[in-house]
Amino acid sequence: MADRPSGGTTAVLVGLDFGDPGFDESLDELKLLAASAGIRTLAVIGGRRNRPDPALFAGSGKVEEIRQRLQESKARLAVFNHALSPAQERNLEKALGCRVVDRTSLIIDIFAQRAQSHEGKVQVELAQLEHAATRLVRGWTHLERQRGGRGFLGGMGETQLEVDRRLIASRVKTLKDELGKLKRRREVQRRARSRGRVLSISIVGYTNAGKSTLFNCLTRAGVVTEDRLFATLDTTTRRVYLPGAGQVVISDTVGFIRDLPHSLIAAFRATLEETIHADLLLHVVDASSRARETQIEQVGKVLAEIGANAIPQVLVWNKIDKTDGVEPGIDRDEYGRICRVRLSAKSGHGVDALRQALIETAASRHSPASSPISADSQELDQTAST
Repeated sequence: MADRPSGGTTAVLVGLDFGDPGFDESLDELKLLAASAGIRTLAVIGGRRNRPDPALFAGSGKVEEIRQRLQESKARLAVFNHALSPAQERNLEKALGCRVVDRTSLIIDIFAQRAQSHEGKVQVELAQLEHAATRLVRGWTHLERQRGGRGFLGGMGETQLEVDRRLIASRVKTLKDELGKLKRRREVQRRARSRGRVLSISIVGYTNAGKSTLFNCLTRAGVVTEDRLFATLDTTTRRVYLPGAGQVVISDTVGFIRDLPHSLIAAFRATLEETIHADLLLHVVDASSRARETQIEQVGKVLAEIGANAIPQVLVWNKIDKTDGVEPGIDRDEYGRICRVRLSAKSGHGVDALRQALIETAASRHSPASSPISADSQELDQTAST
């Protein structure tokens, strides 16, 4: 795609503070996103504004500062920690004399680099095309050409822009049809599990919270785990036997992040439906992160957007080996329901407590009593505060 930065590209990162909470953490995330995309950061430029400028997003003075820093550092790219409109992106490229990438394009590019399965690649391509469709009017010289009509009935013909739009629309339809077939296949598999009364568990959480490490710990699946954002894109499902609970199905899903592009959420809906139809969500949280409360909130927003916010869930306080004063174990609310499990998926400490929580959940499905799992995270204490 035209918006995609190549590996090894040098860039200046730009983040403007509009008074929203978590600005510093968001800027730190942008650095990690850039590194994950293979971009080498040469400088970071910040600033404060009351609201975005309609034409340039940043003010003219800030844009001039960015332009000078680009020239001094010889960076080839300007990466904004915000979603830019097509017009803003176009105006910035003209003013800065280099390519401009916003947060949305950067995340989509990382997904494109990480996708391994056929389904993952289809979903990413769909997100790329739908994002690119809004940006076809940028300064591509070939878009100004006009094609002649067909034969003597051909009229004035159509511009290259119209041709590109038509080709994108055709390809989008093909990809959506293909995803529809994959969705129906997943539905058949879910119905088979439902008939067998198998407990379905989805592991969800913020990117790089340790979901795949926990998945491997529970299932010994050998899923690739790396200390980087979006190391896992493709949903992996394994059947596991738990003594006292029988067979359960556990799925590892793609990680979430603040301002996750809506085009990606829509494209990955077929995959995320493993989460929508789960009996229980294990919400993995990086207990060592300063921004963990914000991350919990962001995951909650995505779950609400895909319609999975009503599913019972238990918080899994992961990486306690990096947090002082937190021991492995189970926390319960005043009604005796499990609300949190504290563990380290990397070392294995506390994983037995999580297995016990899953056994209780499986047992509750065959009991008239209410579920022992609490979906209310507001009752959690602050034993993991740092």
